[in-house]
Order: sequence, then structure tokens, then C-alpha cells
Amino acid sequence: MTAPATGPSPRPSGRWSTGAQARSSAPITEVWPLIGEAHRWKDWSFLTRTELVGEGEPPPDGVGAVRRFTRYGIGSREQVVAWEPPRHLAYTILSGFPVRDYLADVTLTSEGDGTLISWSATFEPKIPGTGRLMVLVLKRMIGQFARGVAGYADQRAARGPQGT
Repeated sequence: MTAPATGPSPRPSGRWSTGAQARSSAPITEVWPLIGEAHRWKDWSFLTRTELVGEGEPPPDGVGAVRRFTRYGIGSREQVVAWEPPRHLAYTILSGFPVRDYLADVTLTSEGDGTLISWSATFEPKIPGTGRLMVLVLKRMIGQFARGVAGYADQRAARGPQGT
């Protein structure tokens, strides 16, 4: 598992972007449910509570689903805008983070027997002058997500069918 990340890149429109990648030895069919199902995020991430507060289409986690992710009560509400099992999840932040027009894309790509996890985000800071700071925060958080799900999927794959 490796995790190269992209650096800050302001866009002409005032948008900023960042991202990270990680590799898992687990097949894409084992990694997807960990990312595509909101309740699974607390299993592999630093989040302490992950819940679905509104179902999407297809139920429960598809497009339109609203998710609440927190760490010790502080967190965000997000809405799924793309849900294409087992390869792509995209979501926006509705509240709880000092950014506007946030869009995250998580893409899973089969690589041999394993999976490449590519996680990217674009946004505009709510507070002028905080773009670089938000890139640093989001780069770290997205990197933790990518490495966390890859590591968890690796552990599950190493345990075999009985460990799932």
C-alpha cells in the first residue's frame, strides 16, 4: 500500500483541489462496500460515528443519500451525488466544514488482484485567504481515508473468507 498525494492547486475560478491515492491488495469487490456503504466508514477510518440520515437511489446509499460522519460529535453532513458500484463514489459537503461547493470523487480501479483507490476533492474556502490551509487539512484527511480503507481491506483480505 502506497499513498502518493497531490499538492495544492488553485483553479482560475478560485477553486482549490487536493487528493491522495493508496493501493490495496484486496479486490475491488471487497473495497467498494467499505466506501460505498456509509455505516462501514467507522470500521476503517478515524470517525467515531457514521450514519445514513436519508436514503438515496438505489436504497440505501445511492445518489441523494445524506450521510453524517463525526468524530466525537464534531463532523459533517454529506450528500452522495454519484454512486456507481464498484468503481465510483462522489459526494458534496452540505454542512459542518468551512468550504463551499465541495466535491469529492473516490475512484476504485482494479490493478491485478488489488485495487487502486484515488480520492480527490475540489472546493472554495468559505473564509477568504484560507485556501492553502484548507488544502493542508483536506490533504491530510483524504490521505488518512485512502490509507485507512486500503489498510483495512488488506487486513480483511489476509484473514480470508472467515475474516470478513
